[in-house]
Amino acid sequence: MKKLSFFYLLLFCISSNSMVNAQIPPDAPPVYLVNEVVDISGDFRDFSNTYYLADSLGSFDPATGQGTVVYRRYEYFTRQAFNNILAGLKPVQANEFPGREYAASPVLPFSIEFISPRTIRIRTHTGLQAVPEEESLMLVNGRVSATTMWPYTKIPGGHRYKGAYGSVLIRENPWRIEFYNASGELITRTVHRVDNDSTYTPLLPFSYVRRASDYSRSIAAVFSLGPLEKIFGCGESFTGLNKRGQKVVLFADDANGVENETMYKPIPFFLSSNGYGMFMHTSTPITCDFGKYYSGAASLMIGDDKLDLFVFLGKPAEILDEYTTLTGKSPMPPLWSFGFWQSRITYFSETEGRAIASNLRKHRIPSDVIHFDTGWFEEDWRCDYRFSPSRFDDPAGMIADLKKQGFHTCLWQLPYFVPKNRLFPELIEKDLVVRDRSGNLPYEDAVLDFSNPETVEWYQEKIGDLLKMGVGAIKVDFGEAAPLNGIYHSGRSGFYEHNLYPLRYNKAAADITRTVNDENVIWARSAWAGSQRYPLHWGGDAAATDVGMAAELRGGLSFGLSGFTFWSHDMGGFTATTPENLYRRWAAFGAFSSHARSHGTPPKEAWEYSKEFLDYFRLTMETRYRLIPYIYAQAKDCSLKGLPIVRALFLDYPDDPGSWLIEDQYLFGSDMLVAPLFSNTPGRPVYLPDTHWIDYQTGRRYAPGWHYIEKGEIDIILLVKEGALIPHIKLAQSTMHMDWSALDLVVYTVDEQPAKGLICLPENNVLHEITLQKTGKNYRLAKDPFDGKVSWSIKHFEKL
Repeated sequence: MKKLSFFYLLLFCISSNSMVNAQIPPDAPPVYLVNEVVDISGDFRDFSNTYYLADSLGSFDPATGQGTVVYRRYEYFTRQAFNNILAGLKPVQANEFPGREYAASPVLPFSIEFISPRTIRIRTHTGLQAVPEEESLMLVNGRVSATTMWPYTKIPGGHRYKGAYGSVLIRENPWRIEFYNASGELITRTVHRVDNDSTYTPLLPFSYVRRASDYSRSIAAVFSLGPLEKIFGCGESFTGLNKRGQKVVLFADDANGVENETMYKPIPFFLSSNGYGMFMHTSTPITCDFGKYYSGAASLMIGDDKLDLFVFLGKPAEILDEYTTLTGKSPMPPLWSFGFWQSRITYFSETEGRAIASNLRKHRIPSDVIHFDTGWFEEDWRCDYRFSPSRFDDPAGMIADLKKQGFHTCLWQLPYFVPKNRLFPELIEKDLVVRDRSGNLPYEDAVLDFSNPETVEWYQEKIGDLLKMGVGAIKVDFGEAAPLNGIYHSGRSGFYEHNLYPLRYNKAAADITRTVNDENVIWARSAWAGSQRYPLHWGGDAAATDVGMAAELRGGLSFGLSGFTFWSHDMGGFTATTPENLYRRWAAFGAFSSHARSHGTPPKEAWEYSKEFLDYFRLTMETRYRLIPYIYAQAKDCSLKGLPIVRALFLDYPDDPGSWLIEDQYLFGSDMLVAPLFSNTPGRPVYLPDTHWIDYQTGRRYAPGWHYIEKGEIDIILLVKEGALIPHIKLAQSTMHMDWSALDLVVYTVDEQPAKGLICLPENNVLHEITLQKTGKNYRLAKDPFDGKVSWSIKHFEKL
């Protein structure tokens, strides 16, 4: 009988009928639960607070981009009319004593810098900044500085900087920053209080709040939205892909699923269909109101007491390239990581692990990774970095034997330590954990403090020993619950460290993996800006339902639009035993994702289902393995450009209006389009952008536009862009055993047009574009970049 983990007992208790009577009275005060998301928008509508509205330009030096902004003091008031009360802002006098010591209308620093021809940096302060500027973990080089000033012109009432891809205007009174594209069209601008003159809806303009409770300050950077403008990004968000009309809270949270609005991986970056993107360079909680309260304004309510905002100009792919140049691009994971990962929650023993490997080879399911989740310790879930001596006789020998069979091993762990953990006393004694204001622990668990270099060293020693044993990857689970009320070794509170925790955690695990194994691979759930430098991430604990599968795709697309190249998900869903028809469709979705892993509530092994399903699952994974040369080359291309492999259609087709509306299909690299089946149906409507497409499974050709397309042998719609060549490789049961000296090039063309595609050999990771020209009845390689080292077999798709 399998051991039932505490996790499932907890889920059972929460869902049991005994909880029905535990209702919160309707008149009960608001309740804040531990690690509940922090939504700071309420602070910008609090009658006890004081608001400082950006009013006019105080001074400005166009040669340096340095200046000041005059802020006017306001408070909320109410007005009743026809039995309706509205809240609005009115100017007020200073309330400090002695009044001569404090500015009623503070004049505060403002600056503009030009980081590149497409990137502008805007900074404002709300008061004294007594802490010297430190290196930022979010930026790839720790710091960034202006490379050159854009050409400047003084204009009536303001200042203009014009670059190759757009221009920036700074208006003096009222103070505004306006952004224009290369055609001279206004794409967005800051909102000023005079904009309230055109609406009855009270709108908070660009401003900052001073809280009455503690005199802390936070910024509201408010920008205009166009009538048809769409917003995308903000991390792995499972709600509607277009964030226009939504309020998005950027606060790392154990979302406990993918069907709600909270996120494991919030990212303070978004891009707009109007031709710009923004990166809010902070680790504090952020609430973004993208036209939810007022449709014409995006209110970026940032917890920090200063604004550091990067604005990018261009098309979506250009914006992602700029953003990831700033915060880092995803390096290439190892070839084996692109194979199939077999997992469940959980394998408990060496015997079980060896049996899984044997069954994968017995049933000829191509696979590369066996993952041991929470059960490889002596006590399930009690992470102490040590294999259970009672259930693993020779873990090093097991890992070595699995490697001989073509398998890498992945191990689960987490950064929280229960009091019964044997490592708990050591962590306290060595002061390696987050403390509270009294010096005690904020939680019952001890939480590793990755802002402490000694903690990182201790952690990496534990992980390093496992990697030296032969482990291929570490599952970097959790990380979203860093104590908000904690005091960290960095000297900062959880208000600044909570969101940064996933990035520190990802980095610690990835750095030691690179040091020991010389590979870029972890398997992480949480993230923040910059985490894309430490691939790869998966989509959390999806429900085993059609709704869960659809939400997972939205999350993956949104994550890719936030600077992450690599992303995976639990095929079949995590939370319950997967119905066979759902698993068929989800397995296909997983096979055509960046990385493919089955994981969750058992069973997750194909042979535990029907014979028909086993044959189907084998076919699906075989198809992925034959396509590994395509997947690997596309991964390299995306890694260089900051693009996601699983990506929204508009990234490649920004001039196709229909592409901006699609959230249930995706491009799989540059040359393939995937439309998963989210219900048990033979087909579905599919939108095809810009060019003709050829069905990978049936060979049928489709024009651009909407079509109803039925599935092939695999329960998914998979199409290839006309004019593409798709490299294939001979089937192997592991990527270790693939023969890269002989590749098949399958041509997807009609008439006499050439075919183009990408090739990247794992031996040197150099990307090449190759072209096939038609000569007579056959296609020939225009130029061989490998000088005969690879044997090419060229086929036309009709001959498949």
